[in-house]
Amino acid sequence: MKYNEIRRKTRPVHVGAVTVGGSAPLAVQSMTNTDPHDFNATLSQIRALKAAGCDIVRITVPDREAADVLYRVKCADVGLPVVADIHFDYRLAVLCAERGADKIRINPGNIGDDSRVKAVTDACRAHGVPVRIGVNGGSLEKHILEKYGAPTPEALCESAFYHVRLLEKYDFTDIVISIKSSDVRAMIAANRLVAARCDYPLHIGVTEAGGREQGRVKSAVGIGALLADGIGDTLRVSLTADPVEEIAAARDILSALHIEGQSGLDVVSCPTCGRTKIDLISLEKRFRAAVLENGLEDLPVKVALMGCPVNGPGEAKEADIGICGGDGCALLIAHGDIVEKIGEDEIIPRLIAELKKRKEK
Repeated sequence: MKYNEIRRKTRPVHVGAVTVGGSAPLAVQSMTNTDPHDFNATLSQIRALKAAGCDIVRITVPDREAADVLYRVKCADVGLPVVADIHFDYRLAVLCAERGADKIRINPGNIGDDSRVKAVTDACRAHGVPVRIGVNGGSLEKHILEKYGAPTPEALCESAFYHVRLLEKYDFTDIVISIKSSDVRAMIAANRLVAARCDYPLHIGVTEAGGREQGRVKSAVGIGALLADGIGDTLRVSLTADPVEEIAAARDILSALHIEGQSGLDVVSCPTCGRTKIDLISLEKRFRAAVLENGLEDLPVKVALMGCPVNGPGEAKEADIGICGGDGCALLIAHGDIVEKIGEDEIIPRLIAELKKRKEK
C-alpha cells in the first residue's frame, strides 16, 4: 500500500520552494551545528547537507549577528529552504521573517504578551513565512506540567494546542506542528493525539535520541511507527553526530517503509546460518561499499543477498536482482528466476554491472 493511500489528510504549508503536507513528498530536515556567527562554516555545512539529500535546513538564531548570517546564507542561494530557530526574542523572529527566512520555528508562549505574538504573525503573514510550533518534552509550560505532573502525551498535546490557539487568535494558520520527546513511546502517543484533532502538517522526530547507533534505532522506532500509521509530513532524525549522518538515517527509514519517491537501493540479506557456505557478512559490507563507490545508492532497485539455495530463491522472489550462495559459487537470480551460476569472486562485479544497466535505462 502506498503512503499517500494511508496518509493523514493535512493542509499544505509552503516552506520556500518545498511543500510540507498535502500530497507533497515527505521532506527530510536537519539542523546545522556550526557556530551560528560563522558564515563560512555554516554555509559549507548546509551545502554538504544538500548534497546528502536534505530538503529543509534549520539554523539557530540567538542574536542579530546570527540573523545576519542567515541573511547571507539566503543571499548565497544554497538551494534549500532555511528555517530560523528562535527562542524568547520575538524581535529576532520578526527580523528573520523580513530578511528572507523560509520558516520560523518558535513557541508563541515563550516570547511574551499578545502584542509580541501579533507582531510575529503580522511579519510572517506579510512575507509569506509559516511558523513551526516546536513542543519539547523537556520544556513544557509550567501550568501544563503542574496539571499533568510529567511530560505525558496528553501534556505534550495540550501544549501544542495552547501554542496553536495563540497564533489562531490573530487568524494565523500557516502552521506546522512539531512534538518531540526523548521518550519514544510518549512522542508516538502525543503525535497520534494531535493528528486526530487537527489537519495541520506534522514535523516528526525523536529529540535527544543519542549517538549514531542508539539515535538511529530510537528514531527508526518512533518515526517509523508514525509513518506506518500515515502520520508525518516532514521529519528529522536527531543524532549526536555530523548532521549529514541524519540525512542518511532518515532516507534509510523512508526506504525501509517503501515510501514512494523516497526509496533508494533496498538490500535484503539473510542473517546467515550453518548452511551458509560463503562469507556473506563480508560480502554484504563489500557490496555496500561498491554501491557507494559507483553512486548507485539512490537507485530504486531491490537486491537480495542470500546465503544458501534452500530458502534463497523463494525469499528473493520479490527482488529485482540477487544471489543465493553456494560452496564457492552463487546462483544469480532475477525476480525469483535463476539466471546462471557464477563464481564467488564474480558476485559483486556482476551485481554492480546489473545495477549500472538499470541506471542507464
